Amino acid sequence: MEKIVPDTSVLISGKLTELIEKGEISEAEIIIPEFVVEELRAQASKGREIGFKGLEELKKLRTVYENVNVTKTGRRQTYEEIQLAKYGRIDALIMDVARDNSATIYTADYVQYLVAEAEGIKTRYFKAYEENKKITLSDMLTPDTMSLHLKEKTIPVAKRGKPGEFDLVKVSEEPTTAEQLEVIIKEVMDAARYKDDSFIEVGGHTATVVQLGDMRIAIARPPFADGIEVTVVRPIAKLGLDDYKLSDKLKERMIGRTEGILIAGPPGSGKSTFAASIAEFFEAKGKIVKTMESPRDLQVKPEITQYSKLKGSFENTADMLLLVRPDYTIYDEVRKTNDFEIFSDMRLAGIGMIGVVHATEPIDAVQRFIGRAELGMIPHIIDTIVYIKDGKVEKVYLVTLTVRTPTGMTEADLARPVVEVRNFETNALEYEIYTYGEENIIIPVKGSKESALHRLAKRQIMAELRRFDRSAEVEITGDSSATVRVENEMVARLIGKGGETIKALEEKLGLKIDVSPKVATLGKEVEFDDEEKGAYITFTFELPPGNIANFYVEDEYLFSATIGKSSQVRVAKNSTVGKDVLRGLLHHKLKVFV
Repeated sequence: MEKIVPDTSVLISGKLTELIEKGEISEAEIIIPEFVVEELRAQASKGREIGFKGLEELKKLRTVYENVNVTKTGRRQTYEEIQLAKYGRIDALIMDVARDNSATIYTADYVQYLVAEAEGIKTRYFKAYEENKKITLSDMLTPDTMSLHLKEKTIPVAKRGKPGEFDLVKVSEEPTTAEQLEVIIKEVMDAARYKDDSFIEVGGHTATVVQLGDMRIAIARPPFADGIEVTVVRPIAKLGLDDYKLSDKLKERMIGRTEGILIAGPPGSGKSTFAASIAEFFEAKGKIVKTMESPRDLQVKPEITQYSKLKGSFENTADMLLLVRPDYTIYDEVRKTNDFEIFSDMRLAGIGMIGVVHATEPIDAVQRFIGRAELGMIPHIIDTIVYIKDGKVEKVYLVTLTVRTPTGMTEADLARPVVEVRNFETNALEYEIYTYGEENIIIPVKGSKESALHRLAKRQIMAELRRFDRSAEVEITGDSSATVRVENEMVARLIGKGGETIKALEEKLGLKIDVSPKVATLGKEVEFDDEEKGAYITFTFELPPGNIANFYVEDEYLFSATIGKSSQVRVAKNSTVGKDVLRGLLHHKLKVFV
């Protein structure tokens, strides 16, 4: 009777039961070292699939086959041996058991096989995985299959078609059994361990996520799920940026000015496919591009390195990327608060960022940043939102920061930093985001399609502004008000000494006009008087109303405001900005530039 000592690798592979069922092992004494049982128990206790598979194999050997005799031998490991397990200590103890019993070691570990051969111990080596073996899932997938859904005791179904145009079809008329799913899971796990283009992203017995080539496979078992379930998701098309038929205007912006992009859309809309096309577009333009993904399922060129979580955290991955210094990083997907913080930190560190977020509407992508980043910093983090629906670019938004009176307000004292969200193609203002009291609010700007009266007023204002700035921007903010943005060096000239020029222009046109610089900047430092009045701090300047005052604590920008009536600016003490202003005043570090 043959004596066999199996190690953990051959038990996990299921090779022993396979050989018995094929008749290659007719009668045998299978000696199980105590070290092997302990190692499998430890792996199963950690929730690892390999531990459960090995224990199931042991159970099967003991209870199913009458032609084999299973015995257990040896002792428990010492604390020192447990500490040395990763250095091959357990493998050495298994060889000792085989030598003492004149038995043959069965192993799927090539190193163990070589060492046993070197020490003169009889051994048989079995490849744990057959190269180029076709797995069962491959037969269920057609070229147009977006996802496959298998669950025990249910009919297997698949989504076939393309984003926005797919059908849910039955793959079989017979319900899938738990045994069939276990065979599929074993094939997937074996392939994930030994195929070069595959890896296990989340390892656990009740929940496992595997990336197998272009397939993302999610496995769920009780008690996490109410039954064994296998879900396969994969991209069905690889597109280039030209396939999306983007306007030349948008391509030019991406090449020259865009460094903070959010790709938004509902689940299954094709966001990741578009992100991959942007990654390859930038790489083709001579940029260094990396990705941050978990699981790593973007279909990109080998030149684009795909990073996952380092030591279980994207924070560590971000630290590594800052050393690598890529020009652009694709962050797929930005979901949790920690993801938004990492995205913001990397963007503010100077790396071009492209994030993928779930959003029902384009504006929801910006809203998810509110509360996770200072309102005034959002346009510095994201400047472009691309909304994908049904695999197509449906809308593109630009996000910018300006200082003016919000739409619907007329008093100059109400001027504040406003985040504008504009339609990229039409430049129409669609949303305004600003602080009102203690709240950050998003206001849809109704009537973004200009009336004939507004268009006439805009032409009249532009005609008057040509002598100051031919590229001036005009926005009609109400029936009797408008905001104009001109080059920074032209602001003082347009306002005039004591505000004479702008007052004359207002009287001529019959409109209240707010003047803003196109780019907020330091400018010239000015003196001011400050006074605490109730809930406010009032700053008084020796400047005419209408000037833009930029507040800083040393070199840290706080906010900008239009100097109102009586040459004053008021700041609420309890607001976030007010607290920063108080800090600057207490340490004599507050500066104002005009």
